[in-house]
Order: sequence, then structure tokens, then C-alpha cells
Amino acid sequence: MTTIMVKEDVKKDLLRYASELQLKLGHRVDYNEATRHLLMERRKHPAMFMEATRPMPGAEGALAELYDERRRDDPDI
Repeated sequence: MTTIMVKEDVKKDLLRYASELQLKLGHRVDYNEATRHLLMERRKHPAMFMEATRPMPGAEGALAELYDERRRDDPDI
């Protein structure tokens, strides 16, 4: 088994998703099963996944600004 690290908000969202999945399936669902279900859904509906994960308009400028600020904080990057 491998350990992964996620931020607290992602953990809460995954727990919420696992709870909803548990109600839908009628049996206990752990993080592994919830993650597997999300990955299977992504494969079933790739267009919907791409739509949900595409960058927002104007994101390129915000990303460039983030990189610039990060370089100012740490010149070794």
C-alpha cells in the first residue's frame, strides 16, 4: 500500500464523495474505492472530465504572474 498526501480540502471532498458513493452502492466505501470510482468515471466520460478541468479564461496570465512571484521568492527556480 502506498501513502499519498493531499490537502485538507481535497480530503474533505473525497470523504464527501465516498459518503455519497456509499449511499448509492449500499456498502462501505474507503478512500481507495472512491478514488478508483472517480478514475473510472473519468475514463467513461472523457469529454466531461476535460470540460471540468480546462483552464479558466485568463488563467494563463494568472499562472505567469504566479511563476514570476515564485521566481522572486526563490531565484534558484
